[in-house]
Amino acid sequence: MTPAPHLSRPSHRSHTDDLLAFIRASPSPYHAVASAVQRLEKAGFRELRGTDDWTGTTGGSFVARGGALIAWYVPEDAPAHTPFRIVGTHTDSPNLRIKPTPDTGSAGWRQIAVEIYGGVPLNTWLDRDLGVSGRLALRGPGGTTESRLVQIDEPLLRVPQLAIHLDRSVNEGLALDRQRHVAPLWALGAPEEGALLRRVAAAAEVDPDEVLGWDLMLHDIQPPGYLGADREFVVSSRLDNLVSVHAGVTALAGAATGAERPSYIPVLAAFDHEEVGSGSETGAQSPMLERVLGRSVTARGGSSEDWSRAVSGAFCVSADMAHAVHPNYAERHDPDHHPLPNGGPTIKVNVNQRYATDSTGMAVFAAACERAGAPWQPFVSNNAMPCGTSIGPLTAARLGVATVDVGVPGLSMHSARELCGADDPAYLAAILGAFVTSG
Repeated sequence: MTPAPHLSRPSHRSHTDDLLAFIRASPSPYHAVASAVQRLEKAGFRELRGTDDWTGTTGGSFVARGGALIAWYVPEDAPAHTPFRIVGTHTDSPNLRIKPTPDTGSAGWRQIAVEIYGGVPLNTWLDRDLGVSGRLALRGPGGTTESRLVQIDEPLLRVPQLAIHLDRSVNEGLALDRQRHVAPLWALGAPEEGALLRRVAAAAEVDPDEVLGWDLMLHDIQPPGYLGADREFVVSSRLDNLVSVHAGVTALAGAATGAERPSYIPVLAAFDHEEVGSGSETGAQSPMLERVLGRSVTARGGSSEDWSRAVSGAFCVSADMAHAVHPNYAERHDPDHHPLPNGGPTIKVNVNQRYATDSTGMAVFAAACERAGAPWQPFVSNNAMPCGTSIGPLTAARLGVATVDVGVPGLSMHSARELCGADDPAYLAAILGAFVTSG
């Protein structure tokens, strides 16, 4: 189950150093896609737009749409019916998102109105120095619109904790009202309409009058880093799920540039909105992946029969963060399944199909672990606790593709700052590389 790894600690740290740079450059799903595209373009991938003619395209290609990215690599002379090997991930993380009319305030303080995105442990966002990131929709020529990324890595906002002197029972249980208690402050005085827009537009180097809309969010500006007696842990925002996105990009780029010709069509599907159910044009419930892959087959002269053969032989690894056993709450975990950091990624099982893993999927992933020389660990939830889910069951149901759910184990999932093992991201990338190329 857990073969001795042949990956060396220095190679782990090189990968993890690059992961930390990727996370720091990716405070929003839109930035995560841009960071992934940058790495893929260095590996020779080129962008295809929906309005382009895809006829005859081989090599590395990608389609980027907002916070979602579909990328794939077609070896020269690969038959149109060549099966896909898909790595499915998501780019979004729970956070605080800025409302359309943001400038608000109370009691002489200027504040910003926010909406809660996904399953946020609100207390973890208290007393943190927060920046702003996301995208602006700008007025373009001839009535068109265009997008501009913006990233303010400055201590601009803060959600202050109420002093214990004013809440003596806080250690018996903190209760936060989602509407009243999480509005961050950023100045003194009366609310000033348009103030935030002017600040963000200046950071993006655009005229505020050119901004027609936005998708903006807050992020903790504390940089990611290492922790522990031997620096054996990584601590950062957005480990869920940028660890998996980065590993998928690494695996796909390696498949395109490596000496070994892939036996499959390697695919990376990085969706948005997983944290809120995946029900969007860029989420895993959308037809985006199906349409892109289908078009990649017909662009190479393939028929509907070729498409059916390619999908029938396909396989998907859904990579999302998993729970390591918590030393202070071990009773919340299954007593016989205690994944630990640096023991390799977990294979996640739930018989009620919150995860899509079955024995076939487990065997395929375990075989990839063996080829990569990397360990793995089984994960199942405590029967008395609700089980999370991922894009795995959605992809399996939408495409009819065999799928296995996996993930690097960590602590403080969905917190403003999470933790995982420093070696596990490199294990996952190596395993995904083995998965998409052979076996």
